[in-house]
Amino acid sequence: MKAVILAGGYGTRLSEETYAIPKPMIEIGNRPILWHIMKFYSSFGIHDFIILLGYKGYIIKEYFANYLLHQSDVTIDIRSNNIEILNNPTEFWKVTLIDTGLNTNTGGRILRIKEHICKEEFLLTYGDGLSNVNIDQLINFHKKKRAIVTLTVLQPEGRFGSVNLEKTDLVKNFVEKPPGDGGWINGGFFVCEPDVFDYIIGDDSSYEVDVLPKICMMGKLYAYRHSDFWKCMDTQRDKIQLENLWQSGNAPWKTWK
Repeated sequence: MKAVILAGGYGTRLSEETYAIPKPMIEIGNRPILWHIMKFYSSFGIHDFIILLGYKGYIIKEYFANYLLHQSDVTIDIRSNNIEILNNPTEFWKVTLIDTGLNTNTGGRILRIKEHICKEEFLLTYGDGLSNVNIDQLINFHKKKRAIVTLTVLQPEGRFGSVNLEKTDLVKNFVEKPPGDGGWINGGFFVCEPDVFDYIIGDDSSYEVDVLPKICMMGKLYAYRHSDFWKCMDTQRDKIQLENLWQSGNAPWKTWK
């Protein structure tokens, strides 16, 4: 199964850093938050990634093209132009990097990878959120409900898309970024059937505003309730909180050894 990561936004609320790099490349513990997300998925056996690029996407391309240099100690022989990797960090990753346009909306970005999905279900998340949601249980829940899309929901501050749930976990309605009311919110970490592409019109389609409400109206949008750790790196304060968790040695999203 592939994991698709939305990594093309401007990250304007972190403009003090994103003027130079895309938001998913902002570092937590000297590693991009994108790396943390991928390590998290990889701990559940997900090693095939599609990263949807936009703003300053070439920086993410450069990072993976020179991954060993970024992650390893090296010896460089200037005369022979030979590079020796001293400690090879083994990752079993296949990374596909797709340019989805500078101003393409989230739904439009997802539509660009239709040909890479090959009619199979896939995982989807944002390139700025960390969690310890159990991916295996999330996938099993999705299959049991026979949903087109399953999203992970939680109850932090009311800054994000609010989800009104029935007792069956069927989503009754989906409202993007309402006033905070302590309701369940969209935390990303989706499981999607390839049918999701049928609900995306084009580059201007918003996954949150246009696509999810349509699937909700069809009775095929379900919510997996997560009551443990989740954090979106939306502000400098969020970044500092994540950094402090990492430096403490107790980062909840570190599910790998």
